[in-house]
Amino acid sequence: QVQLVESGGGLVQTGGSLRLSCAASGRAFSSYTMGWFRQTSGKEREFVAALNWKNSRTRYADSVKDRFTVSRDNAKNTVYLQMNSLKPEDTALYYCAARTSDVITTSPGGYIYWGQGTQVTVSS
Repeated sequence: QVQLVESGGGLVQTGGSLRLSCAASGRAFSSYTMGWFRQTSGKEREFVAALNWKNSRTRYADSVKDRFTVSRDNAKNTVYLQMNSLKPEDTALYYCAARTSDVITTSPGGYIYWGQGTQVTVSS
């Protein structure tokens, strides 16, 4: 059984930084795509970034491009989301997700494993 556990959320001021972690267990993830999504109350889950575990290919939402960076640590089976220059509109519950394909998709429906989420709040 795949388990994804996020951590690293918190409260930060505008312009600040946070690094989210997603610890993955239960499988070998070499052929997986790992995604980060976010959701605020009353809105649909929104794609943020994704990484192909095998070749480290990445993709970002336009709203976070050049501010967020997704990376992985093979030894720790962990995926990171480094978030810089944070804005109040980045405030959301952030989820890590995994899909059993090396093709990156931005659709939440393409991911079958999800973590419990970690809250990020950016104050103005």
